[in-house]
Amino acid sequence: MEDKFYMLGSFEFVADVQIIKGKLESEGIPVFLRDENTLNSDPLISNAIGGVKLQVYTKDKERALKVYNDIRAYAIDANGNLIECPNCKAKKSEVFYKRDSILYKLFPFFEKRKYKCLNCGIITKPE
Repeated sequence: MEDKFYMLGSFEFVADVQIIKGKLESEGIPVFLRDENTLNSDPLISNAIGGVKLQVYTKDKERALKVYNDIRAYAIDANGNLIECPNCKAKKSEVFYKRDSILYKLFPFFEKRKYKCLNCGIITKPE
């Protein structure tokens, strides 16, 4: 079972994941960064390969999720306020890109930004 991994998240830049990695390791949770070296050598291909992936052993999943959810950065609006879900009113949303067509996979900057509520899962567009 120790050879199975759970992906906590993926990040566009290697620097974005370093604080989370450090916090998880300080809690005694081994962390693995997939594609870190690839992006260190060529950061422009981040969108093409899905960014750097933060992984932990499956046996550490629950502990890692708790630590990650305590320190993760949630989406904010132009005024610096947390985005509020229109469905459940939670202020725990992340920027979300579906990238389901070949156009958005090749040219991800054309896709409009959306937000996904981490509480209820609804996806909304910014106002």
